[in-house]
Amino acid sequence: MTSRRYQSTVRAEQSRATRQRVLDAARALFVRRGYNGTTVEAIAARAQVSVQTVYNTVGGKAAVLKAVYDVTIAGDTDPIPMIERPTGRALLAAADARECLALYARMSREIYERIGPLVPILLTEGAAGDREVRSFIDTIENERAIGTSNIARHVASRFGLRAGLSIEDAADVLWTLTSPDVLYRLVRRRRWSLDHFEGWLAETMADSLLGPDGGGPGGSGVTNGADGLADPGSATDPEPDNQTE
Repeated sequence: MTSRRYQSTVRAEQSRATRQRVLDAARALFVRRGYNGTTVEAIAARAQVSVQTVYNTVGGKAAVLKAVYDVTIAGDTDPIPMIERPTGRALLAAADARECLALYARMSREIYERIGPLVPILLTEGAAGDREVRSFIDTIENERAIGTSNIARHVASRFGLRAGLSIEDAADVLWTLTSPDVLYRLVRRRRWSLDHFEGWLAETMADSLLGPDGGGPGGSGVTNGADGLADPGSATDPEPDNQTE
């Protein structure tokens, strides 16, 4: 029994290592060649595995892109939601609303620092109408919407929102402000530093949800009747321009 368990552990470790090689190879190729310029065959060659191994360990090219995105956002392959990682835990424990939203801005920055090189693929090839990239973008935007809705409910239930702002509208405001497109435009196009962006995002989210004078110690927002918290989700360094290899 001990020998079989050992062999099973070794196989599992080998499988994880192979999958990571595939994802590392795919990420490098996506950044350099774009989604359309990358093939499963090229991923396999770079990872030094067979094409079938790519399909067996991750899936087709669209599945590989999603897996690369998910692992890059988290920074590792551990199945731990962003909200359960250090910044997310601090966000949930924050004593006032502005601190909470400042930590949400930090989370957005941390994600972009990892995912940044992939953003041009999403913006350029998604805008060009590539069906698989468009489907991928729809998936991650829906995931972001769930995350921002949960953050909005948390802020509303714990601190209150400004008068007249519904939880649904607050969630949409967060979804818009934490969009990778907004960060990309300000950081890459307008040359903002990430420190500048993080500070602006924190202040803008707080003013939008709480009002300019709301959310300090003790809170001065208006409670909107939210009940509980359902695992708030995530939001998303400057990246090199796509180039051919």
